[in-house]
Amino acid sequence: WRFFAYLNLFIFAMLNLVLADNFLLMFLGWEGVGLCSYLLIGFWHDRKFETGGYKPGTAMTGDAAKKAFVVNRIGDFGFLLAMFLIVVHFGSLNFDAVFGRAAALSEGNNAMLWIGLLLFLGATGKSAQIPLFVWLPDAMAGPTPVSALIHAATMVTAGVYMVARCSVLYALAPEALQVMAVVGAFTALMAATIGLVQNDIKKVLAYSTVSQLGYMFLAMGVAAFSAGIFHLLTHAFFKALLFLGSGAVIHAMHGEQDIQKMGSLKHHMPTTYKTFLIGAIAIAGIPPFAGFFSKDEI
Repeated sequence: WRFFAYLNLFIFAMLNLVLADNFLLMFLGWEGVGLCSYLLIGFWHDRKFETGGYKPGTAMTGDAAKKAFVVNRIGDFGFLLAMFLIVVHFGSLNFDAVFGRAAALSEGNNAMLWIGLLLFLGATGKSAQIPLFVWLPDAMAGPTPVSALIHAATMVTAGVYMVARCSVLYALAPEALQVMAVVGAFTALMAATIGLVQNDIKKVLAYSTVSQLGYMFLAMGVAAFSAGIFHLLTHAFFKALLFLGSGAVIHAMHGEQDIQKMGSLKHHMPTTYKTFLIGAIAIAGIPPFAGFFSKDEI
C-alpha cells in the first residue's frame, strides 16, 4: 500500500505542477514531485545497490534517495530566487499578469536575464543537466515502475515544461537562452558518451534519459519551444516502454541487472524482445516511429 500511496501522491503533485496558473502553486507541485521522488527511490530502504565509479561498493538505496533530494534542493534554491525577483519586478506571481507585464518590456533587460538564468538553474536540478545530473543515474535504485514514470516521462521533464511555460520571459533574455542551448548540447553529448560504457541495464537508460533531456534543452535554447515539447511527449512514451522492458528483463533474470550476464533472451522472452526493439528503434530516431519526427524537428 505504501508504494501506491507514494505513486498516487506523486501523480497528484505532478498534475498540480502542470495545471498551476501561478509560480507559487507550480512550485508546490515542483517540491511535491521532489519529495515523492525521494520516497520512491528509497522505497526499498533496507536494500543495498551497486554504485559505479572507481571503487565498486554497495550503498543503501536511502543514500541514492538523499542524493536526489539534496541535488534537487540546489536547483529549487534558484527557482525560489527567481520567484522573489519576479515578485519584485512584476508585483505578481500569476502567469497571465507576469507575462502580460513582461511583454511590454524591451529585449536585453538585465532583470530578465537573471530571472531566466535562475529559472534555468531550477530546471537544471529537476531535469538533470550539467552539473546537477549526478542524482539521476543513482535514482535507478528505486523500483523499475518508478524509473519508468518519474525518471523517464514526468518529473525529469518538469524543467523543460517550466521553461516552455515561461517562453515569454525567455524571449526577452537571449543570453539566458544561449546558456541553455550550450548546456543542453554538452549534456546530450556527455551523458550519451557515459551511457556507452555502463553495464547496468537501468543505468544505460538513465544516462540516455539525461542525454534526451539535453536535446530538449537545446531545442528550448534555440527558441524552438514547440519542438522541445514535442520531443518531451514522444520521449515519454518510448523511454517508459524501454524502462518497463528492462524491468521485465530484470524480473526474468531474478534481479540481475548486469547486461554482461545477459544474452539470447529473445527466445525466452519473445514479447519483451519485440516491444524493447520497437522502443530502441524509436529512441534512435529511425522512421516511421515518433522519435524520428521530434528529433528531426530539433
